[in-house]
This record gives sequence, C-alpha cells and structure tokens, in this order.
Amino acid sequence: DSANRRMTLPESFLGVDAILLIVTNVISGIVVWPHVINKRVMEALPFMATENILMACVKAGGNRQDLHEAIREHSMEAAKVMKEQGGECDLLDRIAKDASFKAVHSTLKDIVNPKLYVGRSPEQAAEFVEAEVSPVLKKHAGHLKDKGDVQLKV
Repeated sequence: DSANRRMTLPESFLGVDAILLIVTNVISGIVVWPHVINKRVMEALPFMATENILMACVKAGGNRQDLHEAIREHSMEAAKVMKEQGGECDLLDRIAKDASFKAVHSTLKDIVNPKLYVGRSPEQAAEFVEAEVSPVLKKHAGHLKDKGDVQLKV
C-alpha cells in the first residue's frame, strides 16, 4: 500500500500541475467579444421564444394546434435557411408576416427580449463572484501577479 502511495500521490500532483498550466494557457488568451455573443444569442433567441409567442397567441384566442404547426413549419424553414444557405435567422420575420400570429405582431420585439430568458443568472453570477471568487482572489493576491508566459512542454 505505501509503495503505491509513493508513486500515485506525486504523479497526481504532477498531473494537476499540468492541467493547471493548460488552463492558464487557455484562459490567459481568452477574449470576450460582446457583439459576437449578442449575435449568437439573437440567432437562437427566436427559437427559444416560440413557446412564449405560441402562448400569447393562444391567450388572445388562437387555436393552439394550428399555431403550433405554423411555428413548427416556420422554425424548420428558418433553420433550413441558416444551415443549408448560411443565411440569417428569419424566424421572427416569418412570424411577423403570418396572419395567424397577428395577436403578437405589435409585441413581438418585447416577447423576444433576451432579458426575459436569463432568469436570475445575472444576480446569481454576481452573488457567486462576491461570496466565493473575490475572497479567494483577495487571499491569494500575492500569488496572482504576472509570472510571464506559461508554457507546457510535453
């Protein structure tokens, strides 16, 4: 048992060290592009909002079955344009032109507001950073100074 521990424990620490070097390499070069993030969110958002669009139309007296089928067809066609032709997501345009969805034509932009689809995630992220991340960063601030380039040689 002790011979096994003498081998595995040091090798485990070396493995963790290598993993941390790789993570440092990846994270140190990361760039967040807010406009790219917004573009990707806005491409997917119309598909996520279809249930809210459907329910708003049903509340206004629309037939759920017919509206569901119309949304399904519009979604499939919009996805086809995006995947096969590399085009932009035109799902909202399709819904805006369809008379079946006239109940939401005036509020369509409000229904697809991204803030309606994130729940409490902004607050939860801020709370987590304040309660968990900031204390650790403060505690280890001396170790976090720039140490130059990290390189992993295999």
